[in-house]
Amino acid sequence: MGKYMARRLLQSVVLFLVFITLTWFLLYALPGDIVQTKFRTNPNIPSEAAEEAIRRLGLDKPVFEQFWIYLTGFFSGDFGLSFNQYPRRVTDIIAERLPRTIVLFLTAVVTYYWAGFMAGKYLAWRRGKVGEIAITVGGVGLLTVFYPWFALMMMWLFAARLRLLPISKFLDPTEWRNAPFTANEVFMHLFWTVAITSALLFAIQYGANRIRPVGFARATRTGGTLLVLAGFLFYWWGAGGVEVRPFAGDIAEHLVLPVLVLTLVNFAGIMLLTRSSMLETMREDYILTARAKGLPEKAVRDRHAARTALLPVTTSLVLAVATVIDGGIITEFVFSWPGMGEVLISSVTSEDIPLAVAAFSFIGVMALIGHFVVDMLYGLLDPRIRVPGSH
Repeated sequence: MGKYMARRLLQSVVLFLVFITLTWFLLYALPGDIVQTKFRTNPNIPSEAAEEAIRRLGLDKPVFEQFWIYLTGFFSGDFGLSFNQYPRRVTDIIAERLPRTIVLFLTAVVTYYWAGFMAGKYLAWRRGKVGEIAITVGGVGLLTVFYPWFALMMMWLFAARLRLLPISKFLDPTEWRNAPFTANEVFMHLFWTVAITSALLFAIQYGANRIRPVGFARATRTGGTLLVLAGFLFYWWGAGGVEVRPFAGDIAEHLVLPVLVLTLVNFAGIMLLTRSSMLETMREDYILTARAKGLPEKAVRDRHAARTALLPVTTSLVLAVATVIDGGIITEFVFSWPGMGEVLISSVTSEDIPLAVAAFSFIGVMALIGHFVVDMLYGLLDPRIRVPGSH
C-alpha cells in the first residue's frame, strides 16, 4: 500500500507539472502584446512608471526565463503580481475571492448530494410506483434544462415577482456600512459551520447504514451526535457569534437562491447514480439472506443495500468537493457572485497570466488530490479491489 501511494503521489506531481506548464504557455500564446497594450501604450501610466512595472513583473526577460521564475516562485508560495490589479499580489486576490466560492458551492454540493442520495434510495426501493416515475421525470427534466434560463426564471419568480429573496450579489451594502467584520471573516464562519455540520450529519448517516449497533445503542449514538451538533451550533452562533449573526444572516439570505437552483439542477444526477447502485446491490445474495432472516425492509434498505450503494456516491462526492474551488462561471455570472469563477474568466480574457495560472493551478491541485483520495477510498472501502503489488 505504501509503494502504491508513493507511486500515485509521484504521478500526481508529474501530471501537475505538465498541467501548469501547458496552462502557462497556452495563456502566454494568446494574441496580443501585454507589454505594449497594458503598459507602454497606456495613456494613464507614465513612461517611467510603466518601465518600472515591466521590470518588477519580469516582462523584460525571455519567455522561458519568465516561466522558470514563475514556477520556482509558485512552489515557494509566491504567485507573483497581478497584471490588471498591479501592484496587488495574486495571493491577496485569491484569498479575497476563495472563501466566497467555497461557501457557496460547498453548501450546494452537500445539499444536492444529500437530496440526490435520499431520493435515489427511495426510488430504488419503490421501483415501478407512481412516485418513482414522477420524481425521475422531474429530476431528469431539471438536469437537462438550459441552466442560465432556469436560473433567470428562478430569480424572476422568487426575487423580482414574490420578493422573497435577494436578486443577486452576496451581501446588502447598506447592512455592512459599519460592520465590525470583513465579508471574508463571516464567510469563514459560515464555512466552518457547513463543514462541521456536514461531517456530523455524515457520521449519523454512516452510522444508520451500519449493521451494528442496533436498537438502543444505535439510538444513543445518533442522539449523542445530534447533541454534539446542537452544542456546537449553540456556541458558534449563540454565545460565540452574537455580533456576527446579523451579517452571516445577510450572506445566508443571498445564498438561498443560488443554492436552490444548483440543487434542483444537479440532484438528479446523484439520484440516478444512487438508484442504479441500489438496484445492482439489491440483486446480491446477502440482500436475499437478510430478507430471509426476517429483517424489516427498512433495516435491509438502510443497513445493507444503502451502505454498499454509498461507494460510487462517495467517490462522486469527493471529486465534486475537489473541483468546487473553480466555482461555476455561469452561476457566478448569473448571480453576480464575485468568486473564483469570475476571477477565472476575467483573468483569461484580460491576459492576466499570473492570476489565471494561479487560479487554474488551484483547480488542478484540488482535482489531483480528489482523484488520489478516491483511489485510496476504493482500496479501503471495497474489499473486492486489491492494490497492485499487495497480497
